[in-house]
Order: sequence, then structure tokens, then C-alpha cells
Amino acid sequence: MKQQVWWLPAILLTTKLSAWIIGPVIIGLFVGKWLDNKYHSEPWLFLLSMGVAFIFSMFGLVKNALNEYKKIEVIDKELLKK
Repeated sequence: MKQQVWWLPAILLTTKLSAWIIGPVIIGLFVGKWLDNKYHSEPWLFLLSMGVAFIFSMFGLVKNALNEYKKIEVIDKELLKK
């Protein structure tokens, strides 16, 4: 049986959570700037798109964190049975 390196799950979790922060912010940045240029509404549509990106990021972060806590609880229950 091949053993998994101990730090790999931590790196993967960090990468997932970082992507939930960076991804929506970058998309919100470009969409907001584009909308402001198209409708000449500087800076309101930019601020609105950044607000939506923030809410989307928080939703993704909380969802992923809760999933990880559930995984940890399952592992803890399995270890307690042994």
C-alpha cells in the first residue's frame, strides 16, 4: 500500500480555499470595470460586482470549511471505534 504524504491534504485545502478568495475577486474586478466602462457608471457597478464577488467567496469558503469539518468528524469517529 502506497502511503500518502502527510502534508498533501493541507496543501490541497489551502489551494481550494485560496481559489475561493482569488477567483471571484479577479472575475468581479474585470466584470465591474467592463460594466463601468460600458454604462459609464464609475465606480458603482464595480463596487456592486466586488460585493457580489465577496458574498460568493464567503459562501464557497464556508461550504468548503464545513465539508472539511465533516470529513474530520468521520475520521475521528472511525479512530474512536478502534
